[in-house]
Amino acid sequence: MTLDTRAIIGTSAAVTIRFAFVVALVVMSSCSPSRRALNVEHMKHLKKGMTKQEVLNLMGHPLENEAYNSENVWYYFTESKWSDGMITRDECIPLFFENGYLLGWGQDEYRKYRQRDW
Repeated sequence: MTLDTRAIIGTSAAVTIRFAFVVALVVMSSCSPSRRALNVEHMKHLKKGMTKQEVLNLMGHPLENEAYNSENVWYYFTESKWSDGMITRDECIPLFFENGYLLGWGQDEYRKYRQRDW
């Protein structure tokens, strides 16, 4: 093989590898909807009175390691407001429970729930 042939083969292989990488990225991104989109879609099926287990089965686990989550208030990422890669409370919807049953969800509903005992 001459030097020119090796250069052509090397370039061809690099192009093939780049093409395969781009195809893989497109396939992976189209097959796995974002967590945010899944949460929004699953919330359409929530019903007051569902058990915590039923909510987990539908929604999956709430955000983990977040200070604002508690045993009876679970937050799910639903809206990207910032491009910093961090998930903040204002980008999430709270689901709140009492005695193991879903009472409601959403910022307005949660605010009313928190103020009811005042």
